[in-house]
Amino acid sequence: MVEATMNYDEAISKFDPVLGLEVHVELGTNTKMFCGCSTVFGAPPNTQVCPVCLGLPGALPALNKIGVESAIRIGLALNCEIAEWCRFARKNYFYPDMPKNFQTSQYDEPIAFEGYLDVEIDTDEGRKTFRVPIERAHMEEDTGKNSHVGGATGRIHGADYSLVDYNRAGIPLIEIVTKPITGTGKYAPEVAKAYVAALRDILRGLGVSDVKMEQGSLRCDVNLSLRETPESKLGTRSETKNVNSLRSVERAVRYEVSRHAARLAAGDTVVQETRHWHEDTGISTSGRAKSDAEDYRYFPEPDLLPIAPSREWVEELRAALPENPAVRRARLVADWGLSEIDMNTVVNSGALDLIVEAVDAGVDPAAARKWWTGELSRIANDRGIELEELPVTPAHLKRLEELISAGSLNDKLARQALEGVIVGEGDIDEIVKARGLAVVSDDGPLLAAIDEALAADPAVAETIKSGKLAAAGSVVGAVMKATRGQADAARVRELLFEKLGVSE
Repeated sequence: MVEATMNYDEAISKFDPVLGLEVHVELGTNTKMFCGCSTVFGAPPNTQVCPVCLGLPGALPALNKIGVESAIRIGLALNCEIAEWCRFARKNYFYPDMPKNFQTSQYDEPIAFEGYLDVEIDTDEGRKTFRVPIERAHMEEDTGKNSHVGGATGRIHGADYSLVDYNRAGIPLIEIVTKPITGTGKYAPEVAKAYVAALRDILRGLGVSDVKMEQGSLRCDVNLSLRETPESKLGTRSETKNVNSLRSVERAVRYEVSRHAARLAAGDTVVQETRHWHEDTGISTSGRAKSDAEDYRYFPEPDLLPIAPSREWVEELRAALPENPAVRRARLVADWGLSEIDMNTVVNSGALDLIVEAVDAGVDPAAARKWWTGELSRIANDRGIELEELPVTPAHLKRLEELISAGSLNDKLARQALEGVIVGEGDIDEIVKARGLAVVSDDGPLLAAIDEALAADPAVAETIKSGKLAAAGSVVGAVMKATRGQADAARVRELLFEKLGVSE
């Protein structure tokens, strides 16, 4: 049933929104959190399982050290305190995706706590910073994946039968939980989106996860409540589960504000529940009543020792943290002379690190950006692969630009040379030689090609002589075609005007 909603602006005029965001991050470890099973995405169902992650009797877990290290690094990057001593707990609930009937997680003793992340958004008053307080970042394991077959919605209701794939069960997760986020007013949706985006950038920069929201590597649960004024007590919250895109985070907040407001204005109460987000319709629907912590009957995990990271180890990890993404972007915007829009394009393309590597190798920033966000992005798209999977190195781009600067290649020929690199034909110089890609710089062949073009279209010469210089484009184009794109277009234009006695 689709619930009534109130116009968003009206809802904000009547109520004060309070956000809470829970972000689950799948770590990019080679093995699961408590066993040696592979974490590779897309394997056939139930082929990456063992007695430990299936919860078979007598199987004992062993902790993944890289998982712990990643959790500490995430906590430090989010300005958290790192626990000197913490432990795992069992979160008990019965559901098909949980083979042990409990989840190994952390409850009242997380590894990282009391942090914050500042985010910037555009407001009516200009660029403004909002501080998102972080309550905790704790370690746990992921669940399996249920597939409901048949029916119209892909959900359990109306399905003919259900299947469970336990490959994902046991994959290391970090859950990052905010405290109530207040003071956002009408900008609550934008703040939520900006927070998840900033968090994703930090995690990507740390190299702890591929943060692919479309594959579930990063998932956000959106908690929202309304109250009459900022001084009122917190209202009843709803939790919209597994929102898996930045756009959807913003839309889910906006929708829930409108839905809560309509219920409260009508004199109804808001039900504390989990809700399903529907990307196609932009609405949420009721899932189940939201459990409180006591419903999960947490108790300390008896099969795992407590974790006590030494202060020396923590400080070593702190010293090795990469530059904050926001600080880095601001520095690069200044260094490269970009606009914020240009930088957003670079970041959204996933090419930032590749461009930085090329610039560090001596490639001009504008040229590096042109290749990685243009031709190379197109090729990666066509092949259905990530940019970093292309076998193009900074050295390739540096040599390409050297040849272009020397007049030995033009852009069209350079693209052909890159194609040769991608299909494994060798380095740039080998490909240029083997494919015969060098620019034709001898005036003789160019003049002959110009004569042929003028003979094919005698009227164009008079048109150019009359002062309509744009008509030269057809001659230059004909010469480029005749030379298979290997002519220097600027030189062709010069020779043409000299021949016709015309000056620009």
